[in-house]
Amino acid sequence: MSAISTFITIVLVLFLLFLVIGGVGLYFAVKLGKAATKKARAATTRIATHVNAMGTGEAAEAERLRVELRREVTLTRQALDHAARQGWSLGDLPVLVREVGEHADVLDGQLALYAQQRRASGFIDHVTLERLRAHHIKLATTCAKIRADLLDDHIGHSGSGIDDLRGRADLELEARRNVVRDPLDEIDDLYRRTLDHPARPPEERA
Repeated sequence: MSAISTFITIVLVLFLLFLVIGGVGLYFAVKLGKAATKKARAATTRIATHVNAMGTGEAAEAERLRVELRREVTLTRQALDHAARQGWSLGDLPVLVREVGEHADVLDGQLALYAQQRRASGFIDHVTLERLRAHHIKLATTCAKIRADLLDDHIGHSGSGIDDLRGRADLELEARRNVVRDPLDEIDDLYRRTLDHPARPPEERA
């Protein structure tokens, strides 16, 4: 093979290598861009929801229900994650919390649709809003009950640890009281107390 052919082969290999690297880089760039766009869209939606919730009327109430429901679900998930990290027995709570989250997402979409329609129309649909309120109360109450149960477990675990610590401290203190002291140590303590509080000579009477 001539030197020119070898050079061309090397150039082609490097070119293909650059193409592969560029393709991989482009793939990850597009993937990261989609993820960033999704996060930005979600953040924009949350900000718009909070802004709309500051208003008055049925549409603003629906937006406030969305904000409250998201907060309830987030707090419940955080409590469940904390309990899982501690290694506590959770039973079916992870499944229940996941189902609560799914229902909350559905209700969030329904509340958003109601708020959008209410802002665009002057017709007030009290019946639908009342049903949405009822669903919101049921989900929020479920979240509160789950968190209360997890907090009760947390307090129970902490209480057992405190009781154990108190028992070990009592045993250690009792053992220290029962230790026979060295007579030389007692003499040394008596001497130190004498130096700290010297005896006062009796006062002469006039």
